[in-house]
Amino acid sequence: MSDILQLIIWTFIPGLELRFSIPYGITVLGMPWFEVVIITFITNILLGPIVYILLNQFLHIVIKIKFFNNIYEKFVIRTRKKISDKVEKYGEFGLALFIGIPLPGSGVYTGALAAFILGLDFKKFLIATVIGVFIAGIIVTIVSVTGLELFQFILKTNH
Repeated sequence: MSDILQLIIWTFIPGLELRFSIPYGITVLGMPWFEVVIITFITNILLGPIVYILLNQFLHIVIKIKFFNNIYEKFVIRTRKKISDKVEKYGEFGLALFIGIPLPGSGVYTGALAAFILGLDFKKFLIATVIGVFIAGIIVTIVSVTGLELFQFILKTNH
């Protein structure tokens, strides 16, 4: 399997995304960091609209079932009402930070779910996705490249 295809597949896995594929591409595949960053950024940014649209389509089918519609109205509608002022205040930039801080449970998948629950429109979600992916990608790349350089330096000094 080609290195590029491996990066794309790893980036599409929920919970991993570019938080895993960048260090994997740089350290395991030995690809140039700039190439890894471009591939994973584009893949992760494209992932956002796909997840958002599929989630939206799936939910419209599911809420036709009375049981799920009741849950949806109790959970999603109530949550939107409770946090609508915060969404108005922070909007896509708050979501971008959520997507961008490379911690477990954050990323494009959970960002798409949060955007949907918060009622953030598609355009604002796209803006948040692009900003968030750039934040996460920059952080992960810096950590990956400096960590690899530090590790290689330590190995050289011990020999």
